[in-house]
Amino acid sequence: MSRRTAIRIAHSCLSDPQRAVEELALGLLQADTALIIFFCSTSYDRTLLASEIIRRFQGIQVIGCTTSGEIGDAGLTQQSLVAVGFSTPDFIAASALISNLQQFRIADGRTVANELLHGLQDKVTHLSAENCFGFLLVDGLSVREEQVTHAIQGVLGNIAMIGGSAADDLQFHKTYVYFDGDFHTDSAVLLLMHTSSPFKIFKAQHFVPTAERLVVTHADARRRIVHEINGLPAAPEYARLIGVSVEALKPAHFAAAPVVVAIDGSFYVRAIRSANDDQSLTFYCAIEEGLVLRVARGVDPIESLQQAFAEVRAEIGQPQVVIACDCILRKLELIQRGLAAQAAQILGDNNVIGFNTYGEQFRGVHVNQTFAAVAIGAVDGCDGDD
Repeated sequence: MSRRTAIRIAHSCLSDPQRAVEELALGLLQADTALIIFFCSTSYDRTLLASEIIRRFQGIQVIGCTTSGEIGDAGLTQQSLVAVGFSTPDFIAASALISNLQQFRIADGRTVANELLHGLQDKVTHLSAENCFGFLLVDGLSVREEQVTHAIQGVLGNIAMIGGSAADDLQFHKTYVYFDGDFHTDSAVLLLMHTSSPFKIFKAQHFVPTAERLVVTHADARRRIVHEINGLPAAPEYARLIGVSVEALKPAHFAAAPVVVAIDGSFYVRAIRSANDDQSLTFYCAIEEGLVLRVARGVDPIESLQQAFAEVRAEIGQPQVVIACDCILRKLELIQRGLAAQAAQILGDNNVIGFNTYGEQFRGVHVNQTFAAVAIGAVDGCDGDD
């Protein structure tokens, strides 16, 4: 087959699981389709959806997760199903489920990563950072992303990994990953992909630190809850620093004024999930006592996205596909500022498929309010168009 069709994208906005999967199958399936990655709204009946996926994609490796919004050729959507299919021999993949995350040990992640590496090495002649990358999907309510990401990246070494935390349309009830014919909670799915196509792991974020410092003085690290900042109740202190009343705090404020932490000279977003009745704050990322944070201010999100894709095209040419894990707070901000249509146009122009997450994983670090992605280019001058 031509490399031009080694990757296929499909997006269904049909609400019936059987019809939605059928629409995906029409867009994705080829004789040598070997892997399908999908992202789905929690509005679908998971049992019916899993049954249809098994029926239509027999013998094909399929992974996926639930979302807080989908990204595909239908734009930025809700209550839809989006997927990308990869064919051999251009793409060789191996995947595994990591279950029981509440009992997760670093050794568990290392074991799975090592087994996948060895399994993939049996299928290809050589694995390196130039021809292999990792992709992680993890239960977004497990509060285990940091440990899982760190353990896996430690084994992968210079083989880069990106990923996203599964979501549930901002219900914060249960999130699911899909593997081996079923949806799983308290679990993660790791995929390793080998390809001869050029690719680039990249991220985009549009926040810079201000001088306003927040020192976490009382926190429940296991639950990602901060009770005190600068020795004062967390929610009122945060509200004071961003210039609003604590009663007025809502997700739009958390999206517009997140906090950032410095790691190895770079700033990473630590997004706030909610303000609680006891005046504490719940975060999407790891938080511990003594951590020094800074309130961040936003720069133009459209410009930052355009710049990121310009760098991608300069390095690998026009992408055949970009698999993206984009924080739900970024989407909320784009909608609030009336920029969603512009962002959707940029994503469509660059063949992006993906989902809105509860967190993103980038090269071993769990982050928030970030667009984390892998762009896959074409080989031998092919433009990737069908």
